[in-house]
Amino acid sequence: MISQGKNVRLTISIPTVLQFILNTALVFLVGILCILLLKEIVYFIQFFILRNEAPIHQLLERILVFFLYFEFIAMIAKYFQENYHFPLRYFLYIGITAMTRLIIVHHDNPLHTLLYACVILVLIISYYIINSTPLRRKKP
Repeated sequence: MISQGKNVRLTISIPTVLQFILNTALVFLVGILCILLLKEIVYFIQFFILRNEAPIHQLLERILVFFLYFEFIAMIAKYFQENYHFPLRYFLYIGITAMTRLIIVHHDNPLHTLLYACVILVLIISYYIINSTPLRRKKP
């Protein structure tokens, strides 16, 4: 906002500064996530070329980590495309993927596995509710 008068000065509001800091941090985070995503791709290439003797659950875990990185990058891209707004459904996608990874990695305790599956069910029901309810926004 520029004020009119003898001395023209630029005043910047606190929300504008905070938005700039947030956007800068998100761009930095996307850079880190892209590097980690490339690291997972290198692991997949090495796994399939060298025919590593690693257990299959480690490969599945790395695949799900890859998708988590990918979903976070997609969510940040959507944030900038949708005028600085995080869509809730992306958080649900990430939660479902993270819980699936948790089941694959830590499946020793049957009770914990059942609880993780219940969490996934709640997330899926939440996703269904979000998509089935109409938006009740007033348009200006």
